[in-house]
Amino acid sequence: MQLKNIINHETKSVNSAAIILAIASFVSALLGLIRDRLLAGTFGAGRELDIYYIAFKIPDFISIVLIIGAISAAITPIFSHYLVRSKKEAFDFLSNLINVFLLFLIILSLILIIFVPQLLYLIAPGFSVEEREMAAVLTRIMFLSPILLGISNIISSVLRVFQRFLVTSIAPILYNVGIIIGILFFVPIAGLKGLAWGVVLGAFFHLVFQIPTLIQLGFKFQKKLKPRDPGVKKAIKLTIPRSIGLATTQINLIIISAIASILSSGSIAIMNLADNLSRPLYTFIAVSLATAAFPALTLAFSKQEKNKFQDIFSATFKKIFWLTFLLGIILFLFRDLIVKIILHTGKFALTDVRLTAICFGIFAVGIFAQGLVLLIAKSFYALHDTKTPTIISVLSAIFNIVLCFGFIKLLSFPNAFSQFFLNLLNIKNFPPMLTAAHPFIAKFLGIYNLTGIEVIALPLAISVSAFFQFIFLYILFCRKKEKVFQEQSLSEIN
Repeated sequence: MQLKNIINHETKSVNSAAIILAIASFVSALLGLIRDRLLAGTFGAGRELDIYYIAFKIPDFISIVLIIGAISAAITPIFSHYLVRSKKEAFDFLSNLINVFLLFLIILSLILIIFVPQLLYLIAPGFSVEEREMAAVLTRIMFLSPILLGISNIISSVLRVFQRFLVTSIAPILYNVGIIIGILFFVPIAGLKGLAWGVVLGAFFHLVFQIPTLIQLGFKFQKKLKPRDPGVKKAIKLTIPRSIGLATTQINLIIISAIASILSSGSIAIMNLADNLSRPLYTFIAVSLATAAFPALTLAFSKQEKNKFQDIFSATFKKIFWLTFLLGIILFLFRDLIVKIILHTGKFALTDVRLTAICFGIFAVGIFAQGLVLLIAKSFYALHDTKTPTIISVLSAIFNIVLCFGFIKLLSFPNAFSQFFLNLLNIKNFPPMLTAAHPFIAKFLGIYNLTGIEVIALPLAISVSAFFQFIFLYILFCRKKEKVFQEQSLSEIN
């Protein structure tokens, strides 16, 4: 009973909530490292792990674009509005929304399940027929995940309104626990399918853990389905713009994975593992600081306090830059040691470690740009401008894809560019992982032999495009800020 009371505890201050979220993020990141170590040791950097990451892409796209980043963000203000009027009215809205959204997710998932083979042909052109068939099986299993996570994240948004931050912070931790259980217990029995069922188990844990708290708050499920309800229509209206922005980023990542599929076997796994290792630097520093600054920037703009707006932006900008840049350099210098300690186990060979370390180092030094892009984008939002960062994001995604192909070509034969990076990254006597290029590469780029290191072109392209995205956004933001505050001053005078 005491444990139940602790889990359902109401967090009454912003600082307490922040501490809970920080601790939960740390535990989740730690479990993420354990998960990746188990994946690396069990499968190594080969096609099996490539298949898992590709199979994860479509369900993950649905989860991020429609659920985690969009609908869950739209629910909070609408539910709060109903709650002020009546708790019963708020829960009636929640029941209706869950039913409408659940029906939508089931229909969408069924449609996508039918076309999984065609979708995989687009996002994994380098896979053989057998590899795509296995990826299709895994994808179809994992389509249960966005359905469960969809409902669970709606519940999380509501519980946060009631300040139940602890239970909503533990739920994502349990998601990783489910995947780890899949690796340890399901994979030995069912192989890669066991890994997919582990993802589903994690999503199930995420949902089931939060339901008792919601019921304790007075929620009673009702069988009502009213898609034309004003609250549901408003939630959808708020979701669409956010979904478009998130879709751009996710489509870009899917295209990069598609490019990785036509490179050496294991390239997708190496890139994802390296990115996962660098993510905590982005999450703990850039996301935390930018998210904390956003309400203050919005309030300063609303009050027309130009100097305060500038002070908040400048202070946050400097913190993100120096912390992510300096820590990124440190991670770059110790990249081999870090990757070896975390991932060098089981089937994850020393060659895999070296390639992953290089990719990890490149990601690490580019995190500062990604962090500043996030801050500037949120600062644009504070100025009520969502259009500019979206346009720049789309252009950056196109530029990133062009860079991917360009860097792959430059790294595939001896030249000044490839020699510079070979020396900078200390790549010597690297055993080739693939000697013949995939037919797609040969035809598209005129490359008929690969050296095995082309995968580093992908994190390099991501980091370079993020840097240029930051530069362009910063220039446009400075102009926009001056213009907007000038207009505010003129309207006051008039």
